[in-house]
Amino acid sequence: MVYYIMYNYILGAECLIEVNIDEKRDGKTVLEIIKKELRISSKMLTLLKKREDGITVDGRHVTVRHILRAGENLRISAEDREENENLIPSDIPLDIIFEDEDVIVVNKPPMMPTHPSHGHFDDTLANAICYHMRESGTPFVFRSINRLDRNTSGLVLVAKNRIAASALHTAMKQKKIEKKYIALLCGEILQDDGKIETYIRRREKSVIEREVCGPLDDASEAITLYKKLDSDESVTAVLASPITGRTHQLRVHFAHIGSPILGDDLYGKESREISRHALHAVALSFPHPSTGNILTLKAPIPDDMETVMKKHDLKIEV
Repeated sequence: MVYYIMYNYILGAECLIEVNIDEKRDGKTVLEIIKKELRISSKMLTLLKKREDGITVDGRHVTVRHILRAGENLRISAEDREENENLIPSDIPLDIIFEDEDVIVVNKPPMMPTHPSHGHFDDTLANAICYHMRESGTPFVFRSINRLDRNTSGLVLVAKNRIAASALHTAMKQKKIEKKYIALLCGEILQDDGKIETYIRRREKSVIEREVCGPLDDASEAITLYKKLDSDESVTAVLASPITGRTHQLRVHFAHIGSPILGDDLYGKESREISRHALHAVALSFPHPSTGNILTLKAPIPDDMETVMKKHDLKIEV
C-alpha cells in the first residue's frame, strides 16, 4: 500500500516529490522508499540516477544506497526539460473533462487521431494538448495512458509529467484503470450480458487488421465484458468493459459474436446511419497519481451516436 498523504507532491512543470523522513523511515535506504513506497518504475529510476538533482537528500546528491535518518528531506526530481521536438502545437478546441498538475483528461471527438502519423502531423489530440500546455507555459511531453482509434470518440487520459506517467502505467498493468465504452451493434442481442474471452493476433499480411485465433505464440488473451442497455430489431446498445487492452479488441470481439459495431467498415460494413464505427469511451476510473484517490469521469454521448439512438428509440443510462 502506498501512503500518498505522507508525501509533498510539487508536480506539473517542476515534477518533484518531497518525502520528510520520520522515525518510521529512519534507517531505510533511498531505494526502499523509491521502490516500496513511491512505487517508481525501474525505467524511471534509471532516469533519476542520471540526473545530478534526480535524487537528493537535504539538497545534496545521493545514491539509492544512502541510509536515511529522521529529520532528513528526500527529494525526487523528474522535470521535463525538453518538449517534444517534432510535435507541432495546434490551436484546436479541447473538451477538457478534468485537469490538474498531474493529468489532463479530454473527451476526444470522432475522426481525430490521438498521435501524429503519416498524413496527420498537426491535427491530432497530441497537437492540441501540446498547444494548450504551451499557452500555460508548462514544459510538456505527450504521454497518453490510453489510446483511442481515430474513429473512436471519448475519454483519453494524459499524464503531464514523468512521475505521473510512471504511476499511471503501473496502475494500468495492475488493472486498476477501468474503461467503459458505449457501442452500438448491428442486430439484436438477446442475452442481457455476456463475456467474450478469446485470443487475438494481427492478421497475416495486414498491418492494421486483427483476428480471433487460438492460444498461439503470436496471440494475446483478450477478455471483454458487456451489458445490453437497449435494443430494437436492428441495433443494440451495449456497455462494454475491456478487461484486457488489445488493439481493436472491442471491434474484433463484437464482430466475432456476429454483432459488429455499427459503421465498422473493417470488421463489419459501412452504415448509412453513421459515418464511423459507433464506439465511444464513456467512462474512465483511475487512481490519481499523487493522492491515490479513485477518480471516475464520464463523457457525454456524441451527437452522431445520439442521432442513431433516437432514430431507433434506444434509451440508455450509464
